[in-house]
Amino acid sequence: MGHPAPQTTFFLRARASLPGSNYDRPMAQLIGLIAGAGDLPVLTAKGIREAGHEVACVGMRGHVDEQIRDLCTEFSYAGALQLGRWIRQLRRWNVSHAVVIGKIHKVRIYNLWQLLQMRPDLQAARVWYIHQRHDRGDAGVLGAGADIMAQNGINLLEQTQFISQTVAETGVMTTCSPSASQLADIAYGWPRVRAICEQGIGQTIAVHGCSVLAVEAIEGTDAMIQRAGQLSHRRPWTMLKAASDEHDMRLDVPTVGLETIENLNRAGAKCLVLAAGKTIMAQKEQMLALAQKYGISVVGQ
Repeated sequence: MGHPAPQTTFFLRARASLPGSNYDRPMAQLIGLIAGAGDLPVLTAKGIREAGHEVACVGMRGHVDEQIRDLCTEFSYAGALQLGRWIRQLRRWNVSHAVVIGKIHKVRIYNLWQLLQMRPDLQAARVWYIHQRHDRGDAGVLGAGADIMAQNGINLLEQTQFISQTVAETGVMTTCSPSASQLADIAYGWPRVRAICEQGIGQTIAVHGCSVLAVEAIEGTDAMIQRAGQLSHRRPWTMLKAASDEHDMRLDVPTVGLETIENLNRAGAKCLVLAAGKTIMAQKEQMLALAQKYGISVVGQ
């Protein structure tokens, strides 16, 4: 007589409830990742794996770093503005929680021809309609997209959940500290950058001599840095990047990295101030080392 079948309870996987799905895996173990450009999607994929989960990635075509595929259990491409495709693919994989992270160039979105080249689908068009019809601003548009995903059973996690080691800390993070004039610029600039955040104008300003040199808008931080460098005539200035009290950490978290430091150095900036707990520092250790090399103090406010 044969032996009883071995106990296999530990290996059983919950079958997905979606019709037609052929995936058998524990839902809690598969985390969705909608990946744009830059280093952060790769860091996030590694963080998801280090937390003991598997990665199901929808990579934005033309944006995502190809090396991320090696970190993923599931992978598929979709357009940067194909919200409906993101949702359908994640549902096929039975994903209930996901992270959206990585750059999408906003200037392209505001150029109709470039927007059409990104092939937005009907779900993205709905979000665009909300933007045009109700003038909700960037935060409102992103929030509308998150709402649509939640209505389809996909809840977005905070962008920093799996990369908490990259978040800016309170205090001076470099060995070089701000000068007395830079401390004065910080005291002058911080309430002002917070004000433009609250009004939805931007997240960043440049200050010198207790005067605002430049304000970030749709062109992005790098373009603002270049403009501030031209206006400062190479006099040392301070960049301040903040977030509103109600900033949605699931979407568009303020981010800086090695390129930011290189651009600041070329533009003559000598101090960088970041919202502590609300700013991602991509490649944080290397970034701080580079800032110290250039004599740029980095402060969490």
